[in-house]
Amino acid sequence: MKRLVLAALMTFTFLIQAGCGNDGGSAQPLFVAHILSDSASDGDIARDAVSGVFTVTQGMSSSVQSVFAGIDPTTGAEYRTFLDFPLTGAGGVPGSAVIASAFLDIVITSILPQPLSGTIPIRIDLVSFQPPTLVGADFDRTLQPALATTTIIPPISQSDFGGHVTVDVTALMVEAQRLGLLNFQVRILRDLGTAAPGLIEINDTTGANRSTLAPLLQVSYF
Repeated sequence: MKRLVLAALMTFTFLIQAGCGNDGGSAQPLFVAHILSDSASDGDIARDAVSGVFTVTQGMSSSVQSVFAGIDPTTGAEYRTFLDFPLTGAGGVPGSAVIASAFLDIVITSILPQPLSGTIPIRIDLVSFQPPTLVGADFDRTLQPALATTTIIPPISQSDFGGHVTVDVTALMVEAQRLGLLNFQVRILRDLGTAAPGLIEINDTTGANRSTLAPLLQVSYF
């Protein structure tokens, strides 16, 4: 339901904007693409707190239906999520499109520690892991630099448990379009700094409710 409301509000807002400043001519038509992430390419990378060894998990399966980001308060392992949204093909975003807005919607399945007394600052990087096969080096922001970046505002809190979190990623989508990327790929990580450990689990189900629970990229464009 929240996704339907978001789509309706964004479409209404940009239809108004498209009409503003129009000197009697025809307003540019606004298109809205709703793109679910590619469950076969989504995954996460965990770095062991002691050995520094990376564990790569990629592709949803019967036993893997979510991805993780943050620092596990029990083990100290740090997780970084990677999501892949195809931009080409039916329902995608044309390479010549002018981006009006882009929003990433995720559902937080669980949070550690529980209950969460503070907040978990989360950063979202635009990256390009092509071909879409994750390797340990993708964890590193030097070896796999961010092409653009933003943060979740406000940070994740206890109130986000079990709910949708919508993030404005317009700047990232504009950059992806400028670079001619065929996929909108993001790395989600605990923001840099001295915040206490905290881990979020992001729903990436392949079940019947995927259209309402899995990561969704909504792009409005002209």
